Amino acid sequence: MNWVFQDRQEAGRALAELLAELLAERNDFRDPVVLALPRGGVPVAAEVARALGAPMDILVVRKLGLPGQPELAMGAVASGGVEVRNPEVLRQVGLEEAAFRAVAARETRELLRREAAYRGRRTPVEVRNRTVLLVDDGIATGSTVRAAIQALRLRGAEKVVVAVPVAPPDVRRALLSESDEVVCVSTPSPFYAISPWYVEFPQLSDDEVREILEVSEGRPPGET
Repeated sequence: MNWVFQDRQEAGRALAELLAELLAERNDFRDPVVLALPRGGVPVAAEVARALGAPMDILVVRKLGLPGQPELAMGAVASGGVEVRNPEVLRQVGLEEAAFRAVAARETRELLRREAAYRGRRTPVEVRNRTVLLVDDGIATGSTVRAAIQALRLRGAEKVVVAVPVAPPDVRRALLSESDEVVCVSTPSPFYAISPWYVEFPQLSDDEVREILEVSEGRPPGET
């Protein structure tokens, strides 16, 4: 069944139902923590965390777009100093290392800015020896999710479950080889973009992301 969600909140509630079933069936998915990929994954993850009674945090990932073709991912950077390269793209274009490093440095600066804007002085939730439910509002190519998975492995996560409302079937299959499970509410085909599968799909601001995180922790918005 191909879903069209009203908004990210409805998508999060639908996703939470599937994750609750999975956690009930798998006794090896212990002590779950919900990590959102900002910005769009944050309201989805908030619904999941609320439904499961699990702690919530963020994992910032920035795509490294090819110079002149920024929509083409040549890699990604993630929280914790993780850098992932797309060797196929880099081999095809023959990009010089200096050009790659310039893009990586720029996106790392933005990653650090977002970390500070969203988290403030709060420390990251511990993921070592835990099951991480990695949540976004959808997956298109999977490049940012792959970087996030590698970052979580380096931080000692015991299990990584990719959880999204919508993703193309081929990308879902590919991510199964890199994660411990992939949970999707809908895997439509053909798949051109994430936004057509939502009635309301607004861009979120940094302030909105920060407010959702504060509310998920039971703190008044604006408190640092």
